Amino acid sequence: MSHYAVKEIYYTLQGEGANTGRPAVFLRFSGCNLWSGREEDRSHADCPFCDTDFRGIDGPGGGRFTTPDELADVVSQQWPRGIAPAGRPMVVCTGGEPLLQLDRRLIDALHGRGFEIAVETNGTIVPPPGIDWLCVSPKAGTRLLAVVGDELKLVFPQAGATPEAFAHLDFRHFYLQPMDGPDQRQHIESTIAYCLAHPGWRLSLQTHKLIGLP
Repeated sequence: MSHYAVKEIYYTLQGEGANTGRPAVFLRFSGCNLWSGREEDRSHADCPFCDTDFRGIDGPGGGRFTTPDELADVVSQQWPRGIAPAGRPMVVCTGGEPLLQLDRRLIDALHGRGFEIAVETNGTIVPPPGIDWLCVSPKAGTRLLAVVGDELKLVFPQAGATPEAFAHLDFRHFYLQPMDGPDQRQHIESTIAYCLAHPGWRLSLQTHKLIGLP
Protein backbone atom coordinates (compact mmCIF):
# COMPACT_ATOMS: atom_id res chain seq x y z
CA MET A 1 0.00 0.00 0.00
CA SER A 2 1.26 3.49 -0.88
CA HIS A 3 2.40 5.60 2.04
CA TYR A 4 1.48 9.14 0.93
CA ALA A 5 -1.75 10.16 -0.80
CA VAL A 6 -1.41 13.59 -2.41
CA LYS A 7 -4.14 15.68 -4.01
CA GLU A 8 -1.86 18.11 -5.84
CA ILE A 9 1.59 19.71 -5.97
CA TYR A 10 2.15 23.10 -7.58
CA TYR A 11 4.31 26.23 -7.48
CA THR A 12 2.63 29.53 -6.61
CA LEU A 13 2.66 32.42 -4.15
CA GLN A 14 1.50 31.95 -0.58
CA GLY A 15 -1.77 33.84 -0.37
CA GLU A 16 -2.47 34.01 3.37
CA GLY A 17 -1.00 35.00 6.69
CA ALA A 18 2.51 36.11 7.56
CA ASN A 19 4.14 34.64 4.43
CA THR A 20 1.72 36.26 1.95
CA GLY A 21 3.43 36.86 -1.36
CA ARG A 22 6.27 34.41 -0.82
CA PRO A 23 6.93 31.89 -3.63
CA ALA A 24 6.39 28.31 -2.47
CA VAL A 25 5.63 24.80 -3.63
CA PHE A 26 2.27 23.70 -2.26
CA LEU A 27 2.06 20.04 -1.27
CA ARG A 28 -1.62 19.34 -0.67
CA PHE A 29 -2.27 16.00 1.03
CA SER A 30 -5.51 14.16 0.47
CA GLY A 31 -7.85 13.59 3.40
CA CYS A 32 -8.86 15.33 6.62
CA ASN A 33 -9.98 14.33 10.10
CA LEU A 34 -12.62 17.09 10.37
CA TRP A 35 -14.56 16.50 7.14
CA SER A 36 -14.74 13.78 4.50
CA GLY A 37 -14.72 16.35 1.71
CA ARG A 38 -18.08 15.07 0.47
CA GLU A 39 -20.76 17.74 0.14
CA GLU A 40 -23.40 15.40 1.55
CA ASP A 41 -21.37 15.24 4.78
CA ARG A 42 -20.71 18.99 5.10
CA SER A 43 -23.68 19.84 7.33
CA HIS A 44 -22.46 17.60 10.16
CA ALA A 45 -18.71 18.04 9.66
CA ASP A 46 -16.45 19.45 12.38
CA CYS A 47 -15.37 22.05 9.82
CA PRO A 48 -18.45 22.74 7.68
CA PHE A 49 -17.06 25.93 6.11
CA CYS A 50 -13.99 24.37 4.46
CA ASP A 51 -13.34 25.92 1.03
CA THR A 52 -10.68 23.48 -0.22
CA ASP A 53 -10.93 20.42 -2.46
CA PHE A 54 -8.71 17.79 -0.81
CA ARG A 55 -10.48 14.61 -1.94
CA GLY A 56 -8.71 12.11 -4.11
CA ILE A 57 -5.32 12.23 -5.85
CA ASP A 58 -6.40 13.65 -9.21
CA GLY A 59 -4.92 17.16 -9.06
CA PRO A 60 -1.79 18.35 -10.88
CA GLY A 61 1.20 16.47 -9.53
CA GLY A 62 -1.05 14.36 -7.32
CA GLY A 63 -0.82 10.62 -6.80
CA ARG A 64 0.33 7.95 -4.40
CA PHE A 65 3.95 7.92 -3.33
CA THR A 66 5.58 4.90 -1.72
CA THR A 67 8.66 6.57 -0.25
CA PRO A 68 9.49 10.00 1.18
CA ASP A 69 12.33 10.40 -1.34
CA GLU A 70 9.97 9.81 -4.24
CA LEU A 71 7.59 12.49 -3.00
CA ALA A 72 10.38 14.93 -2.08
CA ASP A 73 11.82 14.58 -5.60
CA VAL A 74 8.49 15.56 -7.16
CA VAL A 75 8.22 18.56 -4.82
CA SER A 76 11.78 19.60 -5.68
CA GLN A 77 11.04 19.41 -9.42
CA GLN A 78 8.41 22.13 -8.98
CA TRP A 79 10.92 24.70 -7.74
CA PRO A 80 12.21 26.84 -10.65
CA ARG A 81 15.68 25.99 -11.91
CA GLY A 82 18.28 28.11 -13.60
CA ILE A 83 17.68 31.10 -11.34
CA ALA A 84 18.92 32.06 -7.91
CA PRO A 85 15.87 33.15 -5.89
CA ALA A 86 16.62 35.04 -2.70
CA GLY A 87 16.07 33.03 0.43
CA ARG A 88 15.51 29.36 1.02
CA PRO A 89 12.98 27.42 -1.10
CA MET A 90 9.73 26.84 0.80
CA VAL A 91 7.26 23.99 0.65
CA VAL A 92 3.83 24.49 2.23
CA CYS A 93 2.37 21.20 3.45
CA THR A 94 -1.38 21.57 3.57
CA GLY A 95 -4.57 19.66 2.95
CA GLY A 96 -7.03 18.59 4.15
CA GLU A 97 -4.99 17.84 7.23
CA PRO A 98 -1.31 17.31 6.38
CA LEU A 99 -0.30 15.92 9.78
CA LEU A 100 -2.28 12.76 9.06
CA GLN A 101 0.57 11.88 6.68
CA LEU A 102 3.55 14.21 7.13
CA ASP A 103 6.17 12.35 9.17
CA ARG A 104 9.79 12.78 10.19
CA ARG A 105 11.06 10.73 7.23
CA LEU A 106 9.40 13.07 4.74
CA ILE A 107 10.53 16.13 6.71
CA ASP A 108 14.12 14.87 6.51
CA ALA A 109 13.77 14.18 2.78
CA LEU A 110 12.44 17.69 2.07
CA HIS A 111 15.15 19.26 4.22
CA GLY A 112 17.69 17.20 2.30
CA ARG A 113 16.56 18.96 -0.88
CA GLY A 114 17.02 22.37 0.67
CA PHE A 115 13.41 23.20 1.54
CA GLU A 116 12.10 25.20 4.45
CA ILE A 117 8.98 23.34 5.57
CA ALA A 118 5.79 25.21 6.43
CA VAL A 119 2.70 23.37 7.65
CA GLU A 120 -0.91 24.51 7.73
CA THR A 121 -2.82 22.38 10.25
CA ASN A 122 -6.07 22.41 12.18
CA GLY A 123 -4.04 21.74 15.32
CA THR A 124 -5.76 18.52 16.41
CA ILE A 125 -2.62 16.40 15.88
CA VAL A 126 0.70 16.87 17.67
CA PRO A 127 3.21 18.03 15.02
CA PRO A 128 6.35 15.94 14.42
CA PRO A 129 9.71 17.61 15.12
CA GLY A 130 11.57 19.41 12.37
CA ILE A 131 8.86 21.73 10.99
CA ASP A 132 10.27 25.20 10.24
CA TRP A 133 7.02 27.20 10.16
CA LEU A 134 3.85 26.00 11.89
CA CYS A 135 0.54 27.68 11.12
CA VAL A 136 -2.41 26.48 13.22
CA SER A 137 -6.01 27.22 12.25
CA PRO A 138 -8.27 26.13 15.14
CA LYS A 139 -11.79 24.90 14.52
CA ALA A 140 -14.69 25.17 16.95
CA GLY A 141 -15.54 22.04 18.91
CA THR A 142 -12.18 20.34 18.41
CA ARG A 143 -9.38 19.63 20.86
CA LEU A 144 -6.36 21.78 20.11
CA LEU A 145 -3.11 19.86 20.62
CA ALA A 146 -0.75 22.17 18.71
CA VAL A 147 -0.55 25.13 21.11
CA VAL A 148 2.91 26.46 20.25
CA GLY A 149 3.94 27.69 16.82
CA ASP A 150 4.75 30.52 14.48
CA GLU A 151 1.30 31.60 13.36
CA LEU A 152 -2.22 31.15 14.65
CA LYS A 153 -4.73 31.91 11.89
CA LEU A 154 -8.34 31.82 13.02
CA VAL A 155 -11.17 31.82 10.51
CA PHE A 156 -13.57 34.50 11.78
CA PRO A 157 -16.27 34.53 12.97
CA GLN A 158 -16.75 31.03 14.35
CA ALA A 159 -19.38 30.27 16.95
CA GLY A 160 -17.58 28.52 19.79
CA ALA A 161 -14.11 29.62 18.67
CA THR A 162 -13.58 33.22 19.69
CA PRO A 163 -10.21 34.94 19.40
CA GLU A 164 -10.14 35.39 23.19
CA ALA A 165 -9.94 31.61 23.58
CA PHE A 166 -6.57 31.50 21.77
CA ALA A 167 -4.90 34.85 22.47
CA HIS A 168 -2.91 33.44 25.41
CA LEU A 169 -1.20 30.71 23.37
CA ASP A 170 2.48 30.76 22.45
CA PHE A 171 2.49 31.94 18.82
CA ARG A 172 4.57 34.66 17.17
CA HIS A 173 1.73 35.96 15.00
CA PHE A 174 -2.03 36.07 15.45
CA TYR A 175 -4.25 36.46 12.37
CA LEU A 176 -7.99 36.62 11.79
CA GLN A 177 -9.15 35.52 8.35
CA PRO A 178 -12.70 36.39 7.27
CA MET A 179 -14.79 33.31 6.60
CA ASP A 180 -15.45 32.73 2.90
CA GLY A 181 -18.98 32.28 1.61
CA PRO A 182 -22.08 34.32 0.80
CA ASP A 183 -21.60 36.55 3.87
CA GLN A 184 -17.93 37.24 3.17
CA ARG A 185 -18.33 41.04 2.87
CA GLN A 186 -19.96 41.17 6.29
CA HIS A 187 -17.28 38.89 7.71
CA ILE A 188 -14.52 41.13 6.32
CA GLU A 189 -16.07 44.16 7.98
CA SER A 190 -16.46 42.41 11.34
CA THR A 191 -12.88 41.09 11.15
CA ILE A 192 -11.53 44.58 10.45
CA ALA A 193 -13.52 45.96 13.37
CA TYR A 194 -12.19 43.24 15.71
CA CYS A 195 -8.56 43.81 14.69
CA LEU A 196 -8.90 47.57 15.17
CA ALA A 197 -10.30 46.99 18.66
CA HIS A 198 -7.74 44.28 19.50
CA PRO A 199 -4.36 45.29 18.01
CA GLY A 200 -2.74 41.99 18.92
CA TRP A 201 -4.58 40.47 15.95
CA ARG A 202 -3.88 41.14 12.27
CA LEU A 203 -6.10 40.78 9.21
CA SER A 204 -5.35 37.93 6.80
CA LEU A 205 -7.03 37.97 3.39
CA GLN A 206 -6.99 35.14 0.85
CA THR A 207 -5.11 37.21 -1.71
CA HIS A 208 -4.65 34.26 -4.05
CA LYS A 209 -8.42 34.22 -4.58
CA LEU A 210 -8.51 37.98 -5.10
CA ILE A 211 -5.90 37.85 -7.88
CA GLY A 212 -6.78 34.46 -9.40
CA LEU A 213 -3.90 32.28 -8.23
CA PRO A 214 -4.44 28.61 -7.30
